[in-house]
Amino acid sequence: MAGGPKPISAAARHALEQELADLRDERRLVAGTLHDATDVGDQADQADELRRADQLDRLDRRIRDITERLRQAEVAGPPSTDVVGVGSTVTLRFPDGVQETLQIGEAAEAFDQNLVTSDSPLGRALLGRHAGDSVRFDTPDGPSSAEVVSIGDVQSA
Repeated sequence: MAGGPKPISAAARHALEQELADLRDERRLVAGTLHDATDVGDQADQADELRRADQLDRLDRRIRDITERLRQAEVAGPPSTDVVGVGSTVTLRFPDGVQETLQIGEAAEAFDQNLVTSDSPLGRALLGRHAGDSVRFDTPDGPSSAEVVSIGDVQSA
């Protein structure tokens, strides 16, 4: 899925939309505290104005990034059920027989304990895989493996 727009899960979309709303609220508050350039007093006031202007710039950049990410996800459509990619729901079977259903997301979307980021060892191992494929990945306890049971739907144990 490299190079093109990447889909995201409904939960990740909701989290980004909530973050966007929060950022817009914060931006309104910060913008309301800025004064006219002619209205700034001593050096401490000027430094405070610069800090708020920098904060406003940071908020604007994040708002643009999220807006663009949501737009790209809209263009990409729903996640594939044929191959694991960002936005996929993946059911895995681990060597001990335990099955677990996870979402593959972006690092910025890491808000859910069932989310595996695409840049994590497991996430990198899963990207581009199909149902039936086995993957190997590193964990803090050493190497591990899992089998991709399904993509895009939840399998019962």
